Amino acid sequence: NSSDLSPSSFILASIPGLEAAHFWMAIFLCSMYIVAVTGNCAVLFIIKTEPSLHAPMYFFLCMLAAIDLALSTSTVPRILSFYWFNTREISFGACLVQMFLIHTLSAIESTVLLAMAVDRYVAICHPLRHAAILTNSATVKIGLAAMARGVLFFLPLPLLLLPLPFCSSRLLSHSFCLHQDVMNLACANTTPSVVYGLTAILLVMGLDAVLICLSYLLILKAVLRLALWKERLKAFSTCVAHICVVLAFYVPLIGLSVVHRFGKDLAPLVHIIMGNIYILVPAVLNPIIYGVRTKQIQKRILNLIHIYNN
Repeated sequence: NSSDLSPSSFILASIPGLEAAHFWMAIFLCSMYIVAVTGNCAVLFIIKTEPSLHAPMYFFLCMLAAIDLALSTSTVPRILSFYWFNTREISFGACLVQMFLIHTLSAIESTVLLAMAVDRYVAICHPLRHAAILTNSATVKIGLAAMARGVLFFLPLPLLLLPLPFCSSRLLSHSFCLHQDVMNLACANTTPSVVYGLTAILLVMGLDAVLICLSYLLILKAVLRLALWKERLKAFSTCVAHICVVLAFYVPLIGLSVVHRFGKDLAPLVHIIMGNIYILVPAVLNPIIYGVRTKQIQKRILNLIHIYNN
């Protein structure tokens, strides 16, 4: 009874004492999911149909929107099924697939955010070379490289978990599957999985975060060289949306990592809320941020609303 070499399923976490509120929690999550899907689909449609937006920065934004759609869709429908129909069990195979998708898509998003930071650096520090460096073909290659990087770094995570025996407890800490969460249920030495997982996170998200900070230090240095404050503000204002998107991605990621590392004694509610924030908040905020900060997108949205009302 102590272990099972191939558990048939895991049990998703619920909030003790709040089972009666699951229906209303699902309504809230569903509303956020609808906003995320609508916003990101709108961004994809507007950029595709607006020739003036066919530029590297907006192609990267399309990649970001597609990743957010995939990440939220790989988790939220399953969470809603749990909250509405009390289907708490998720099969072992489905859990590993979901875990792979979450970590891989997060890695791809991190790489795209780094590419967007480099785009802002080249546009501000080397404006005359921007069109020559970040061509459409270069943008496509960066997108493919981001996908390959995410898959290659995070495919080993489920493979390392496959041969492990698992304890009788199959209860997860979240409403979806994460590597750290599943790994903690194993009844064997998980050092290789721990070391590889930490190495992958540091070499992808950690390195990207450092390079993004470096890009903005160079941007800040270039901006401060401008003579007039008006010119400085105008140059740096082009980066505000990207900075907000970076924070919307990395703050929940760091928060979730801290909860996993130091929050073993925290209430289950904290783990579930942090997990849902990590999955949904970037997907909801990203199209709103760029919709507010980008005049071309804002104008196109207003035109669509006007046409629809007429």
